[in-house]
Amino acid sequence: MTVFQTLLNVEEITSALQGLVTEYGIQTFETPYTTYEGASILGAQVGGSGGNCTDAYRVFFNGAIHARERGSSDNILYFISDLLYADKNNVGLTWGSQSYTSEQVKTALSAGIVFIPLSNPDGVAYDQSTNSCWRKNRNPASGTGSSAGIDLNRNFDFLWDFTTAFASSVQSSVGSTRPSSETFHGTEPFSEPETKSVKWIMDTYSKVRWFIDLHSYAGDVLYSWGSDENQSEYPTMNFLNSSFDSVRGILTDTPGSGRGYGEYTPKEESDANIGAAERMGDAMNAGGGRAYTVMQAAALYPTSGASDDYAYSRHFADPSLNLIHGYTVEFGFGNNAASCPFYPSVSQYNTNIKATNAGFMEFLLAAVEYGLGDDTTC
Repeated sequence: MTVFQTLLNVEEITSALQGLVTEYGIQTFETPYTTYEGASILGAQVGGSGGNCTDAYRVFFNGAIHARERGSSDNILYFISDLLYADKNNVGLTWGSQSYTSEQVKTALSAGIVFIPLSNPDGVAYDQSTNSCWRKNRNPASGTGSSAGIDLNRNFDFLWDFTTAFASSVQSSVGSTRPSSETFHGTEPFSEPETKSVKWIMDTYSKVRWFIDLHSYAGDVLYSWGSDENQSEYPTMNFLNSSFDSVRGILTDTPGSGRGYGEYTPKEESDANIGAAERMGDAMNAGGGRAYTVMQAAALYPTSGASDDYAYSRHFADPSLNLIHGYTVEFGFGNNAASCPFYPSVSQYNTNIKATNAGFMEFLLAAVEYGLGDDTTC
């Protein structure tokens, strides 16, 4: 395998996307929204039945929503490149000790993939130019300096108003209303063009069934929910029910006992959520040679306004919308020798590519097996 020596910068991410157009003829797009600094948010679609029919694309990969989590865009672009190369040349793929046949490559592509490799271009450009371990976007509407920017992964419309929706004892870890905080959730849900762009993908590619938001560096594969423990016994105990606003996020309670709370998920959906996550985790272990932990997102810490929970919540909030299985993948294990632990060494960077790419491949195969939703009407 090629050893990559340098991280892609914002310009190189754009040129890499164009390189895939030149080599493989993939279709790219710009979302309707531009960032505070005027950057376009670019994406592309591959596989499926091809063409402009958005119904053909059932899997959505989103990268680099947190600026400092370096390698996120690279992991997605190198995976798509490998997948298209293998398909074009009718060969299999190997990452670490994880191998796939040429037939599995074609099966994976048949799912139809839409992806945004760089969803926070302003933040990534700033982080790479300053090495400041910057997490948020660069919107200065609520302040300057450390108070500039919004934590985009607290800005989605899922229990966004955490001061109302969660127990007071957990609110400090769920999000923040302070602009200077790294987890400042913004002024309202979807206040930012970056989060609006992710929503636009889910609205436009309305048959998307499976979603990964790629992060670093906890070494985890996380499945929904991130608000509280999952439970499948009490359907009315859910994020839409305001009668539970004072108890969400307390992970040591027992759902159904007095004021105890757990986030409802139907068992069949829960089985698919967990099954695909476990397969992905095993593949990442083999690809990168280090064990990834598979767990419910809330077990890391309760959150509000996160992309994976928003994706999964859509069909509960509006039954006319498609079910989307939402995941957060935290690749890598941190670099204690760097000025910011989110900045991988060359060795870690290459290992992360192998681990995530094996995980992406297994995720696509799992998506096909668990189901992509109704038949494409293209």
